Amino acid sequence: MDKVKAYVSGPGVVIFSKSTCCLSYTVTFLFQELGVNPSVHEIDRDPDYREIERALIRLGCSTAVPAVFIDGKLIGSTNEVMSRHLNGSLLPMLRPYQAQS
Repeated sequence: MDKVKAYVSGPGVVIFSKSTCCLSYTVTFLFQELGVNPSVHEIDRDPDYREIERALIRLGCSTAVPAVFIDGKLIGSTNEVMSRHLNGSLLPMLRPYQAQS
């Protein structure tokens, strides 16, 4: 749990993913297309993989990955992110982190 809290404490967009998860890839790609460069942590490459997975579930993630945090707040997994994107509430949350063009 401490490792997860350390990753998400502070400003920014953090995505916990697995290197082989197509939904993690899709969510990460969405953020990149919206001009955001999220910090992506592939938990399956971490020696504490199982502990991180359990911590994400305890924090309220419906599935361990993808798990998206913005400014330390859990946004959710694929369903929650896509719902926010479709209803227009995701973009305002991302404005501070969008690359300037």
